[in-house]
Amino acid sequence: MENRNFPYIIAIAAVSGGGKTTIATKLADKLDKSKVLYFDDYEFDGPSDIMDWVDNGTNYDDWDLTPLVTDLKLLITEKLNYIVLDYPMAYKNSHISNFIDLAVFIDTPLDIALARRIHRDYQQESSEKILDELTFYLTHGRRGYLEMLRTIKSASDEVVDGSKSIAEITDNIAELILQKVENNNVKHRTY
Repeated sequence: MENRNFPYIIAIAAVSGGGKTTIATKLADKLDKSKVLYFDDYEFDGPSDIMDWVDNGTNYDDWDLTPLVTDLKLLITEKLNYIVLDYPMAYKNSHISNFIDLAVFIDTPLDIALARRIHRDYQQESSEKILDELTFYLTHGRRGYLEMLRTIKSASDEVVDGSKSIAEITDNIAELILQKVENNNVKHRTY
């Protein structure tokens, strides 16, 4: 890996609650000389109503990812072997797609992802608030999850089973990366 001019960049995608952040963190810990960028650490200009955006065809370039692109360009200049992106769009945003060497989709069953999200985001909320969120999911939000399965999963290079343990998923992705790097299955590009 030391002979590459740029770090190998891995994008980790999943539905909300699918494990992106956890897996990106664990993967960066496992890979030598790596850093991770988290999508949720940024404020992006984009569609104000996600359900309207889904209903109108999900143009992923509607999201202005300039802050992430700026940080990614800075990280590329560092002496890193890997950059892991906790990033839900795979190759769908044209401003990020040319940076990605490997897009991995964590295919987490929707019931598990929803349970994780409720557990993560609603621990201090009333049962009424949780029921409201579940009603929204059933009437509207599930469409967004299904959109990701339709577009992001199919646009990814690799799909891993999100119902496995964190360690199994992380090991699986690390093995995929090492195989790609050993086979020299990397993009040769300039920025």
